[in-house]
Amino acid sequence: MRIGEVADRAGVSTRALRYYEEQGLLASERTSSGQRTYAEAAVERVQLIQQFFAAGVPSRTILQMLPCIDTGHGSPEAFAMLESERSRITAAIADLSAARDQLDRLIGIARHPTPEHCPALRDPAWAPYAPAAH
Repeated sequence: MRIGEVADRAGVSTRALRYYEEQGLLASERTSSGQRTYAEAAVERVQLIQQFFAAGVPSRTILQMLPCIDTGHGSPEAFAMLESERSRITAAIADLSAARDQLDRLIGIARHPTPEHCPALRDPAWAPYAPAAH
């Protein structure tokens, strides 16, 4: 089947399919005129690749997972890779949560400024800042 048909059936762009090929995630044959053709199984493969991407798994990890997918047998290394990806995503979530919390603090200061945080509210307005003693 041609690239446009695979793209339509899998719900992706032809550009995505070309990228998957560049990354080694998907294979095609070439006609004598150089057009890509794909096996029927390409649609399901692309949908699986999309699931990995939706889960935040990078293409290099997907590439390492494909032999397990192709054989139907997960290796301990494959599971360790997926668990490592999960840990990476969990750490990123924690970092984003901390950034959101800091932004919430800044929004609170902006909505309710005090002389401690806003030099314009000090008397005189631009006196040197002296942090409060704790």
